[in-house]
Order: sequence, then C-alpha cells, then structure tokens
Amino acid sequence: MDLLTHADGHVLGWRIGRRPGEATATRSLRSPLGTLVVTASERGVVGCRFALERDEGHGPSARDGPALAHARRAADELDEYFAGARRQFGVALDLRGTPFQIAAWRVLCEIPFGAVISYGEQAARMERPDAARAVGRANGANPIAVIVPCHRVVASTGRLHGYAGGLDRKRWLLEHEVGPLNGSALEATDGALLWAR
Repeated sequence: MDLLTHADGHVLGWRIGRRPGEATATRSLRSPLGTLVVTASERGVVGCRFALERDEGHGPSARDGPALAHARRAADELDEYFAGARRQFGVALDLRGTPFQIAAWRVLCEIPFGAVISYGEQAARMERPDAARAVGRANGANPIAVIVPCHRVVASTGRLHGYAGGLDRKRWLLEHEVGPLNGSALEATDGALLWAR
C-alpha cells in the first residue's frame, strides 16, 4: 500500500497494490465529501478512498466479472448511504493488511450505524486492551473508507481524533449518521460511546 497525500499534506488514503495477474475494477462516484474511488478484486472491495484533485489513472480495469460486480455494488451502496437510505454495507470485502490490521478492521465493521467507540474499546474488543495506539495506527491504514467505518472511533475523551480523509470529513460522516454534534459530547451506553444530542 502506498500513502496518498493532498498537496497541503493531509492524508487522503492508500493506494492498493495489485497481486500479479489479478483482475480489478475501479469505480468513481460523487459524494457530499468529494469523489470516492472504489477498487475491487474478484473477492471483494479492496479500497475506497477520497480522490486526489488531479487523480492519476487507475490502470486497466475489468470490463466484466466478479471484480466489476463488487465495484458496482459498492458504488451503489455508497450512493444509498449518502442518500440516507442505507445503514449497513453488504458488499464483500477483500481486506489486505497485517493480521493485526485485519482484526482491527473487522471490529470496525461491527460498530453499528450511529454509534461510536474509543480506540481503547476497539482494542478491548480485539482482546488487546493495551493496544489502543496500535489500533489507531491500524485504523489510519484502513484502505476502505466509509465502508469499513473507522470514522466511528474517537479518542477516549470523546474528541474527534485522526481520520485519513480529514477531521472535517469524519465530523460530517458522524453527523450524517447521528445528527449534529453538540461540542463533541459523548454519553457512555452499554460499552459504546454515543453522541449526545
């Protein structure tokens, strides 16, 4: 994976490398947060990132087959999410990372729409309670923005902290899911942190 950054230095996401001989498909879609680029393999989505202003080509893309079907489904589900008609993603994922990163990303997929947890809670759910900082790094390397919802993880104080797409996008995503944030105040409920309204 290669880190992609904007000219002003903020991180936009990760470029996912192809495996030799692998068929992938790429789809771009407009969202309220800018253009998203979805990349899928024959096994599922491998990437979803915010596009650069002058995004380079994506290389050859499958014209049909499973990779294209996964990319199309992801784009359709993202459109539904941004329209307020989808709360959970069902598209197949092809998670690529270290075993620790993949474990962290799987926990992210279990955080329900409209809820947030802390990095410490995410580490505890992984049975690694002392690994909150490592969890934060794994979330920062998440190549599948929005669909693998790292935006639902906040600092233990309840403050917004870290998001490869920028904190403005993280705030927008959380407000899209739960309504306006009241000074980033949180209430603890059943082990999950919820935004106070």
